[in-house]
Amino acid sequence: MASISSAPKKAKKRAEGASSNVFSMFEQAQIQEFKEAFTIMDQNRDGFIDKNDLRDTFAALGRLNVKQEELDDMLKEAPGPINFTVFLSMFGEKLKGSDPEETILNAFKVFDPEGQGTLKKDFITEMLTTQADRFSPEEVRQMFTAFPPDVAGNLDYKNLVYVITHGEEKDQE
Repeated sequence: MASISSAPKKAKKRAEGASSNVFSMFEQAQIQEFKEAFTIMDQNRDGFIDKNDLRDTFAALGRLNVKQEELDDMLKEAPGPINFTVFLSMFGEKLKGSDPEETILNAFKVFDPEGQGTLKKDFITEMLTTQADRFSPEEVRQMFTAFPPDVAGNLDYKNLVYVITHGEEKDQE
């Protein structure tokens, strides 16, 4: 009987550890940035992100006609109500599978034999929409909105990779 009575304690301990463990996945500055993002998205300030909060966040970003199914699909990604710990855990899960900076950089360098650090917008668009896991035109538009090419139409892929792997732009020296 002793083994049966100790099992719930172990399970409880593991569950408690899982929630505190998510904070060890990120640096303190990153946690603060996620907290700020969570606070912005929690429009009604109840400590949870729900469908109305998501709709209001999209509206604040200029996207007014978000489909109910899209919002439902987003909420279904969470194991339950989305408080800050769940929010952080979800980001941790998404980021856990991302490749290291060097791997992503090397993928871009294949298309940049001269090592310029930039690629033509039209070339990137062609590659993303016709190869492997194809981007939709909307996904390409979103990428170039977040990472606009320079006046010559070149995408600074080194900065893009840095943001993908570190979450913020490199300081321009």
